[in-house]
Amino acid sequence: MTYSVKQETLHVYACHCLNCQTRSGSAFAEHAMVQADVFECYGATGTFIRTTGGIEFTEHFCPTCHTRLFNQNSMLPEMVFLRAGTLESSQRLEPMAHIWISRKQSWVTLPETIPAFEESPSPEEFGAAVEAATRKA
Repeated sequence: MTYSVKQETLHVYACHCLNCQTRSGSAFAEHAMVQADVFECYGATGTFIRTTGGIEFTEHFCPTCHTRLFNQNSMLPEMVFLRAGTLESSQRLEPMAHIWISRKQSWVTLPETIPAFEESPSPEEFGAAVEAATRKA
């Protein structure tokens, strides 16, 4: 099972919410949000559906090793949220923003040059962070 993203630049963000901490088994999770029309999955995935705050999430995972690969949700059905650690060369990715820092682990130190949001940013705030990251690249 593999996937491809037909987009040159990926904007990765780190989420420090308790759900991401629990589901990743780590201090945060890295995600890349991409349009569904530039994403293609080859092979079958396992799926499960969960609902949080009235939003339905369809989680996709590798049926062999059970690694979570991506999810989609009912609030933004045209988007795919990739688990950035599953991308080739993921070690070179740098988050362009940190969200839900009100829940971050106390030992995590964030760079002052990257936007950080106490909770989820508004679409305008997130768009401004993407624009800043695009200009920087």
